[in-house]
Amino acid sequence: MGLVLILVALIAFIVLATARLKLHPFLALLAAALLAGFAYQVPTMEIVKTITGGFGGILGYIGIVIVLGTIIGVILERSGAAITMAETVIKLLGERFPTLTMSIIGYLVSIPVFCDSGYVILNSLKNALAARMKISVIAMSVALATGLYASHTFVPPTPGPIAAAGNLGLENNLGLVILVGLVVSMVTALAGMLWANRFIGKDIPLEDNGAQVMDAEDYAQIRAKYGVLPSPAKAFAPIFLPIGLICLGTLANLPAKPVGEGFLYTLLAFLGQPVVALAVGLGLACTLLRSDNKREEFHERVVEGIQAAAPILLITGAGGAFGAMLKITPLGDYLGATLSALGIGIFMPFIVSAALKSAQGSTTVALVTTSALVAPLLGQLGLDSEMGRVLCVMAIGAGAMTVSHANDSFFWVVTQFSRMSVGTAYKAQTMGTLMQGLAGIITVWLLSLVLL
Repeated sequence: MGLVLILVALIAFIVLATARLKLHPFLALLAAALLAGFAYQVPTMEIVKTITGGFGGILGYIGIVIVLGTIIGVILERSGAAITMAETVIKLLGERFPTLTMSIIGYLVSIPVFCDSGYVILNSLKNALAARMKISVIAMSVALATGLYASHTFVPPTPGPIAAAGNLGLENNLGLVILVGLVVSMVTALAGMLWANRFIGKDIPLEDNGAQVMDAEDYAQIRAKYGVLPSPAKAFAPIFLPIGLICLGTLANLPAKPVGEGFLYTLLAFLGQPVVALAVGLGLACTLLRSDNKREEFHERVVEGIQAAAPILLITGAGGAFGAMLKITPLGDYLGATLSALGIGIFMPFIVSAALKSAQGSTTVALVTTSALVAPLLGQLGLDSEMGRVLCVMAIGAGAMTVSHANDSFFWVVTQFSRMSVGTAYKAQTMGTLMQGLAGIITVWLLSLVLL
């Protein structure tokens, strides 16, 4: 029982340090790893060695993937590719199902672009469509926000799911994480859209926070800032080609060897490695650079990407250090036996992740911390197979979106740009993410009944 109390105290420390004391999650996780070493009576000389080994081990491979994915996202954001993606979806689906269209736009854009940035970029488009189709801005806002949130939480190369997959030993099998993540995230996006539909016919007053309601003319001005937008092929290729290569690499490496073991296998296995696939994606993203001095523009985008990725890398590394420390303690055997007796299996990662997310606000911190925490328990939870690890990432992701409220920066981005009151945002956005999280864990549980 003492082992569990120490763990609870460590989690409480992480939440208190990040939420109340405003300590950066990197330092909070490192401190938790250090405290865990002393609390679990790890030999003194092993503590620092374990922390540094865990930190470096997780970043040795996943770190490059996170940086490449972030740079691609920055280039797509700055080039107007996100606007092209949105307009392509509108042309394909038309305007008959506005919330569905908005949800799909958010879902696609947030695979390469952070959900906060994606919402800011697409806000004027959302308001213009709402005005043109005479539909509630609240409904369109929730549809866009939940669509962005779904792929942001479940689908690599978004950094959070990549970091969680790395902590659970899936760095060489991201293709499977992507395939399952696409399924689970589609269900959660649908749940968010259905929740958004509750607000279609409701006349909810918006806050006057100095923001102007965007109409079609305002959107045209925003669009014009990007100049000539890239073609749909150029906009989609830097993200969907790498995803396709990673999935093909996973397919080639299946035990049945469906493509044999010759040249085709070697080619797909090489190109399907996430580092190589994302390097290809970065090369394609370079075709979106438009200034006269493309070399200088590329340098600026790389710097922006590295700056955006740095905090995530540090948190991921610190999470790896925390997980490595827990792994060498007797906690895993004790908790595994206890949880096996309770029979909660796949729900345990969800509960821990949801508690962390709701308490401290960051989806990435919830994903990294919970995956580090759960990694030593996979065997006892019955999730030690390849598919079990993938479903564990999905369960953690479902928890990491439950729920977005006042301590989450994305909540305030949605609230302020949509001109919702805080009360309205809790009813619309926070409850929407609750519906998404519950839909996500139910989907993961159903998949576990079939796949495990």
